[in-house]
Amino acid sequence: MSQGDQRQFQELLEFIGAEMDFESGFYNDAYLDRRITARMRRTDIDSYREYQRRLERDDDERAALLDSLSINVTGFFRNPEAWESLRSVLRDLTDQHRRVNLWSAPCADGREPYSAAMLALDDPQVDDRSVSILGTDINEDILRAAREGTYETSHTTDIADELAPLDDYSEYIEREGDSFRIRKRVSDMVEFEQHDLIRGASKRDFDLVFCRNLLIYIDGEYKVPIFETIEESLREGGYLMIGMTETLPTACRDSFEAVDKQHRIYRKV
Repeated sequence: MSQGDQRQFQELLEFIGAEMDFESGFYNDAYLDRRITARMRRTDIDSYREYQRRLERDDDERAALLDSLSINVTGFFRNPEAWESLRSVLRDLTDQHRRVNLWSAPCADGREPYSAAMLALDDPQVDDRSVSILGTDINEDILRAAREGTYETSHTTDIADELAPLDDYSEYIEREGDSFRIRKRVSDMVEFEQHDLIRGASKRDFDLVFCRNLLIYIDGEYKVPIFETIEESLREGGYLMIGMTETLPTACRDSFEAVDKQHRIYRKV
């Protein structure tokens, strides 16, 4: 990126922060640039300055950009081998004969917390009656989609393929053509609420927290506050699962021990 382009890019980020209430400083520049230039291509715009002018006058484009900047890449049973490894964790937690609380943060369109519910229901060694799941995200629009619990197969997403880890997903999902709707027995296990994982308060008494595929987009200085929030939200001995390509920040490694390092499952020390 040339010096002039870099200056225009920073001015655009300042505009997005001041006028669109989006904290661009939390995210690394490479991630922001990919999402912004994708919108620029969609609108046939070549320069950051010209795109800023478009945002100044076009509310629909502002909404489209904010949606694009939200981290909502997800899928049912993303990285299936990691979910298979999670079975023993759920079995261990429900063997303790008490309420087991799971938190998916951020949950995007709900497929991760619904996957956790279906895994609990599908495993005869997991007491699904004791499992309660919370999904949170900063984006209220995507939370509405999560609560709706209806997903469509498209040219980029094959929902049936995502559900392949289940022997018979029809017990948990009603299919009509390319539309897949979460059944009530699954949705009854999951609640959703808005929460900012970076600036929001910690929660209490969670046995397992999913924080997968967020950290790769976050600027380094904000990763430690995220893990501090997660640590404070976990019970002693509670579990944390992060994304397959992610690592714990150095400052937080003394707070967690690896349970399954390959699949990024840790326990709070």
